[in-house]
Amino acid sequence: MSLTNQPSVPTFTIPSRPAPPGVRINSITSSYASLLKTVRDAGLLWRCQRYYLLLLTILAMVGAGISVVFLLLGDTWLQLAVAGALGVVFTQFAFLGHEAAHQQVFASRPANEWTARLIATLVVGMSYSYWTDKHSRHHARPNMVNQDPDIAQGAVIFHNEIPSGRGRLGRTLGKHQGYLLFPLFLFLGWTLHIDSLKYLLRRRAVRHRWLELALLGLRFGTYIGLIFLVLSPGVAVAFIAVQVAVFGLYMGGSFAPNHKGMPILPENSRVDFLTRQVVTSRNIAGGRFVTLLMGGLNHQIEHHLFPDMPRPHLREVRQLVKAHCDAAGIAYTETGLLHSYAIVIRYLNKVGLKAADPFTCPLAGQYRR
Repeated sequence: MSLTNQPSVPTFTIPSRPAPPGVRINSITSSYASLLKTVRDAGLLWRCQRYYLLLLTILAMVGAGISVVFLLLGDTWLQLAVAGALGVVFTQFAFLGHEAAHQQVFASRPANEWTARLIATLVVGMSYSYWTDKHSRHHARPNMVNQDPDIAQGAVIFHNEIPSGRGRLGRTLGKHQGYLLFPLFLFLGWTLHIDSLKYLLRRRAVRHRWLELALLGLRFGTYIGLIFLVLSPGVAVAFIAVQVAVFGLYMGGSFAPNHKGMPILPENSRVDFLTRQVVTSRNIAGGRFVTLLMGGLNHQIEHHLFPDMPRPHLREVRQLVKAHCDAAGIAYTETGLLHSYAIVIRYLNKVGLKAADPFTCPLAGQYRR
């Protein structure tokens, strides 16, 4: 028996509607409203609770199995393999928390929010409030300068709209930053943990601040305490380092192909929702294994157009969205996973060479209005 309702996907054509006298209608915006109605009528926004409950059960069982292996192995360097497996499981839980936060799992908003909060804090070790603040701004203005926090200046330069102000060493490293991206991902897990704590400890108001701090304290206290209880100090430190490195590498490797190397929109650009979400996103080709591997993030275009659409339906709606974009003349980008990494690396290296070889982001000028 199928775990989800599988309604057939209808074909879609952009309707041609004459504008009323004296009224100016944005045809792209109007066509998106029609697309959304078609998607909703096809049942592709229905929740898939059985799918997610099965996924949660499988992840919990795998996590429990890893815990048993950890306890049985005892103090040995073989535990580093267990640490790597744990990093993978934590990332899969992060994908599930991401989907719950997007209201994809349950029909009830509170049920989704509390599921995401508990997964984020008790399992992954991140603040739900921190993640929703950052991720919501990204979804609203993807790849837009000074609006999307995912392309803010940091260890990696993502665009040339703002001078980096780096010294000689920074400029030298910037020229090869594409090759440094994946090694930097090994530290991404630490960044997410630390930034979560910084966010919760800031002076501005944060919802459920003390609850999240308590849950994170419980998570890290139990996790670190158990590791040092079973393992000798050297093996324990290595275990934690490997687990966090694998988690960061997996997370970074899953999110990097989605927008990096796609058009950067100037801060003052005025682009309709449909165009903004599609031209700044990249899909990753592949079947159900790629969808499982990337937690549904391989259907990035569809996810940005319909953030609350459950993972199993993203693959179904793809053909509908692609046909719509082709009819509207909007570039729809899809490539293989390894090819996407090559694109991202080349793009970042070119951006890093901005002083000697200024890079004009493709399509950016079209949206500067």
